[in-house]
Amino acid sequence: QVLLLESGGGLAQPGGSLRLSCAASGMIFVLNRMGWYRQAPGKQRELVAMLARGGTTNYADSVKGRFTISKDNAGNTVYLQMNSLKPEATAVYYCNAYIAVRVCSTVSSADEYWGQGTQVTVSS
Repeated sequence: QVLLLESGGGLAQPGGSLRLSCAASGMIFVLNRMGWYRQAPGKQRELVAMLARGGTTNYADSVKGRFTISKDNAGNTVYLQMNSLKPEATAVYYCNAYIAVRVCSTVSSADEYWGQGTQVTVSS
């Protein structure tokens, strides 16, 4: 019903920048929230940034002031602008969304969706 496709990962030097994008496709009724988690080897998956319908944002303390999440109002796409990158940002970044889809004329069903992940590596 819903597919999340990430892009924009790659290699950056410390202090550099990358921009991730996540495009949601499918029969989307309400996109309640959409954002990014990341997971480094040997560590638990953690929230990086999240954007809710009303524009409320939530960032991990470690990225505040350096990462910015935004949404393309023309489509179901969110972006994560990552500036002043540090080596500890190296991880697989996963798009995450909570989306309601219409299953019939009077019923909708909401669920979480995950992208396959995109690798971000920050190294000299």
